[in-house]
Amino acid sequence: MRTAAGVMLIDLGIGPRVTAQRMDGTGVGVADVQAVCLTHLDSDHFRPMWASTLVKRGIRVFVHRERVQHLLGLVCPEIAPELARLVVPFHVGDFEPLSGVRCSPLMLAHDRTGSHAFVVEARDGETGAGRRLGYATDLGHVPGPLLDAFGDLDVLAIESNYDPQMQLASPRPFFLKNRIMGGSGHLSNQQALDAVRALMDRAARAGRRLPEHVVLLHRSRQCNCPKIVHALFSRDARIAPRLTLTDQYARTEWLRPREVAPAAGEQLTIAFA
Repeated sequence: MRTAAGVMLIDLGIGPRVTAQRMDGTGVGVADVQAVCLTHLDSDHFRPMWASTLVKRGIRVFVHRERVQHLLGLVCPEIAPELARLVVPFHVGDFEPLSGVRCSPLMLAHDRTGSHAFVVEARDGETGAGRRLGYATDLGHVPGPLLDAFGDLDVLAIESNYDPQMQLASPRPFFLKNRIMGGSGHLSNQQALDAVRALMDRAARAGRRLPEHVVLLHRSRQCNCPKIVHALFSRDARIAPRLTLTDQYARTEWLRPREVAPAAGEQLTIAFA
C-alpha cells in the first residue's frame, strides 16, 4: 500500500529478493517500505529470511502481541534482539503503522492460533480525504464482526481460496482437506462470493457507496482455477466491473480511484502478495 507517508506491506509471504523483483518498475521498492503488518505467521505469510532486511532498513513490524515471541523464535538468534526493537505489538485497538494511516485489526479463526483481518484507512493530512481498505485472508468462515467492520470501503480484498469439487478431487490427504474446508481454514469461492454480496447488500440498504475494487486473494493453484473464479463472481453485475484476481506468482496492477488518471509514465504494476 502506497501512501503519502510511505509504503506499507501486509505480510511477507515471499522473500525480499523476489519482492524487489516484483516491485521493479512500479515506482516503489523495498527501500521505500517503512512498515509491515502481519496477519499471522504461517510460512506463506512470513518468511524468516526477511529479518536481516527489516533490521538493516529499520522497518517496523506490527504483529499481534500473542505472536511476538513466536515471530522472534522464527529468526536467527543473533538477529532476534535487533528485530525485537522494531516489533510493535497490537491487540484489539487501532494502531498507526505510518503517519496518517490507521489500522484496525479483527481476529479471525484460522487453525489453532488464528489470523487477523485489517481495515486500513489512509488520510491526506492537508485535505482530510481518506481511502479505506478491508483486507481478510486465511479465514475459515466469515464472522459477523467482519461484515460490520468492512463497511464503506474503497477496496475490498478477501480470499477466494478453493473450488470445493477440485478440493475433494485433489490428491491431498483427507486431514488437509478437512482442515481447509472445516470452518477454520480457508474460504471457498462461493463463501467468498456470499461475503462480497452480503457487504454490497448492506451498503445498498444503508445508502452507502460500493467498493470501487473487489480483490480476490490467496487462490490455490492446485484446487482452484481463475476461469472458475472469474465466471462465478462475474455473474453479479455489481462485482464484475470491480473484480481483480491476484496471483501469488505475479504482481497486480496498481489499484486507484476510478476518477484518478495514471500519472505520466507510471507503470501500472505492483507486488500484491
